[in-house]
Amino acid sequence: MKLTDLFSLQGTLFAMMLIGAWMKKRGIISEEGKRCLSDLCINVVIPCNIFKSCLIDLEPGVLKNCALLILSAVLLQLLCLLLNLFLFNRYEDRQKKVLQYCTIVPMSGFLGNPIAEGLYSSIGVLYTSIFLIPMRIIMWSVGTTYFVSGAVIDKKKLIKNVLTHPCLVAIYLGVICMITQVSLPKILTETLRYVGNCNSALTMFIVGTILADVRFREILNKDTLLFSVLRLILLPAAAFGLGSLLRLDSVSLGVSVLMTGMPAGATAAIFAARYNSDAPFATKCVVTTTLLSMLTLPLWSWLAG
Repeated sequence: MKLTDLFSLQGTLFAMMLIGAWMKKRGIISEEGKRCLSDLCINVVIPCNIFKSCLIDLEPGVLKNCALLILSAVLLQLLCLLLNLFLFNRYEDRQKKVLQYCTIVPMSGFLGNPIAEGLYSSIGVLYTSIFLIPMRIIMWSVGTTYFVSGAVIDKKKLIKNVLTHPCLVAIYLGVICMITQVSLPKILTETLRYVGNCNSALTMFIVGTILADVRFREILNKDTLLFSVLRLILLPAAAFGLGSLLRLDSVSLGVSVLMTGMPAGATAAIFAARYNSDAPFATKCVVTTTLLSMLTLPLWSWLAG
């Protein structure tokens, strides 16, 4: 894909983001509607998009690439957890929690599939889904403890989240179908395809509703810019180096770098508000990294080949 095509893809996604912001400003999407869209996306649309990506002919290198992607993702999550032990200690507690969470949880769950599908087609969505397994596990376990003082990970709850999260269930079922090469009824595959194809528009509408609630004059500051360097430059650079050491193929390397270089997860603002943390600061981190990622993601796509 040419660099101009990458910017075209980013421009398309940004245009849909602006539509989401416009609908929020006009009251077409309310706060309750935003929550409904998020639930619809996470519980239905993204799982369908993941599952349909698994309905491909199984080639010899696919399983090997998936295994290497899992290894890469685990090592990168361990790096993020290590950085969280000392990197943000100078911040006051409410902001420290936000930065720790945003370090381990990028917006890959929302933005990942549309970008991977636009760049690499169905195989990109499959690899993205596999790569995000460790992140989703950390997100719903360690990630939540950052916002709850003295929290202890409930192992039973963690196992339940891992086993029942819709996106992860879609991966389990999809991989089984991919390995067995089972032939599913056309009515089922077409339903999955049509629902899954809503993914890009819905996810960008949701991101747009987040942008609509922020005053742009108040977004940029030293702390959000410094965090953006970590989130959008240093972490994907680490992913690029690790992927090169593991000799990932071009698609796997691209997925690893792009998913690691995504902006801060939108759920940071949700958790910050719910647990009396610094929600405005969390929103600024999400919005700043989202806007700057429009520049960094195409460059990382190009560098990763």
